[in-house]
Amino acid sequence: MKFVSERKRTHYAGQLRREHAGKDVVLMGWVDGRRDHGGLVFIDLRDREGLVQVVLDPNQAAMSIAKDLRGEYVVALAGQVRERPQGMRNSKLPTGEVEVIAEALEILSEAKTPPFMIDDEQVGENLRLKYRYLDIRSARLGGFLRKRHEIVRTVRDFFSNEGFIEVETPILYKSTPEGARDYLVPSRVNQGTFYALPQSPQTLKQLLMIGGMDRYFQIARCFRDEDLRADRQPEFSQIDVEMSFVDQDDIMAINENLARLLWKKYHGVELGPIPRMSFAEAMNRFGCDKPDLRFGLELQDLTKIAGGTGFKVFDDVIAKRGVIKGLGVEQAGDLSRAQIDKLVDLAKKAGAKGLVWIKTDAEGKLTSAVSKALPEAKLREIHQSLCPSGRGLSLIVADTFDTACAALSSLRLHFGRELKLIDESQDRFVWIVDFPLFEYDAEGGRWAARHHPFTSPQNHHMEYLLKGEDSRYGEILAKAYDLVCNGHELGGGSVRIHRGDLQAAMFKALGFSLEDAKAKFGFFMEALTYGTPPHAGIAWGVDRLTMILCDTDAIRDVIAFPKTAKATDLMADSPSTVSRDQLIELGIRLAPGVGETQAPKAEL
Repeated sequence: MKFVSERKRTHYAGQLRREHAGKDVVLMGWVDGRRDHGGLVFIDLRDREGLVQVVLDPNQAAMSIAKDLRGEYVVALAGQVRERPQGMRNSKLPTGEVEVIAEALEILSEAKTPPFMIDDEQVGENLRLKYRYLDIRSARLGGFLRKRHEIVRTVRDFFSNEGFIEVETPILYKSTPEGARDYLVPSRVNQGTFYALPQSPQTLKQLLMIGGMDRYFQIARCFRDEDLRADRQPEFSQIDVEMSFVDQDDIMAINENLARLLWKKYHGVELGPIPRMSFAEAMNRFGCDKPDLRFGLELQDLTKIAGGTGFKVFDDVIAKRGVIKGLGVEQAGDLSRAQIDKLVDLAKKAGAKGLVWIKTDAEGKLTSAVSKALPEAKLREIHQSLCPSGRGLSLIVADTFDTACAALSSLRLHFGRELKLIDESQDRFVWIVDFPLFEYDAEGGRWAARHHPFTSPQNHHMEYLLKGEDSRYGEILAKAYDLVCNGHELGGGSVRIHRGDLQAAMFKALGFSLEDAKAKFGFFMEALTYGTPPHAGIAWGVDRLTMILCDTDAIRDVIAFPKTAKATDLMADSPSTVSRDQLIELGIRLAPGVGETQAPKAEL
């Protein structure tokens, strides 16, 4: 008997239930396990929907190959579904009330012993990534990928029902500065020139608004050649959205509706109105612009109370217009000096030059690294302002505002995890608004766009930009908004500049000469002169969204073939060198010593 060509699969193994009892089925999949019980052989047959128990009688001529079956063999079988006898049912398995009595069996493909058991969660991440195709067979990873598909389908249906048109934009495009380094692609036909893989379809979706598409969306592939973090990949997918004739509230409202739909469908919860918080408030209270609101531990400004004490470290920072900020952790008063030293290292990794600490134990005894520099009364006053109970650990950073916030935010998250303060049973959303339009690049000695150069300033600050009042650039707020969930930025967007004079002023403020602006954005600047509607947009990170809805904390879990933290693919051994002939065809010559040996294997 020939399966596949003559006998087609009728059901997925993991979908069989009591209502299928008595039906003849044809199943195809992998042998998950084999148990020989003398007169009968039992196998668990696995496919993408799960697994079901199959009963084989090796005494039948057609079943003589049952003894040859091994784990991960690919088989096809025909048989009848029956209810399992009472006492033999498996309540932990969705198919546990039934089994299949096989009548015919064929081995479609044999398999070597795999390097790890498919559902063994203790396997190291590097080994999983090297054999990613095996890991995808697991119920966990396969389930994540199926759920990702369902989420994306829900998103597509949502925007389609709201009158949006899905438009694909180019992957090979023009290099435009958008905050990260581009991945460049050399052109063989036009040697010496390069395409860039898009960091986002930013200018393209704005051009679609100029083209009259009015409402656009796309599940867009994006590429950024930047240093990676645990929740970032060099290539990623985003839900890209743009709307014409709208303001900030309009696009935030429609995306709130999408969030409500997703959380109702996949987490079974009703989301109320999502609160808004200004960038300034988020930084002051939590030290970052994507705060995790599932726990407290808010930062405090100590500049007034700790300044003017004669402590040189504090006074020098204040003299340079820095700040003194603190974090009180009342549950951490019993930490040892060695544990506190690790906190100091954590603060330094976040950019702080040091960390001042004050501690009181259960008896109220106060100790501090700066007890010789400040009187005990002042130390207690500072400590009391951070730990009102008078017990616990106070952590203080004196530095620039951004550095102090970054260090204390890192410590806040550390304690949230270590002390199990985070309420994992809920998801907390917030819109962060009123971002600064610019941030000052001290190293480059110029202003840079906090989001990107196409973000509109708020109406009452437009004149500062149009008049080129660079002394006030730091005051300009943007029509920008980020949707944050559990400390993750789910999506971010802005109202766009739709006036040519304002866009030209923006480029000038960013240090572009007229010639540079025309070379990089001439096509876009010209398009703005042909009638541009007011428009706004947003982009959601598909990977991050799926990660949260799948209740996992690793973004690699929801990507079929992810990269490591060093942007390498352990499975395909990529990136890799290419032949000299390929380089010659592209008109490329490598610098001496580059590409002579294979790149070293990357570790996570």
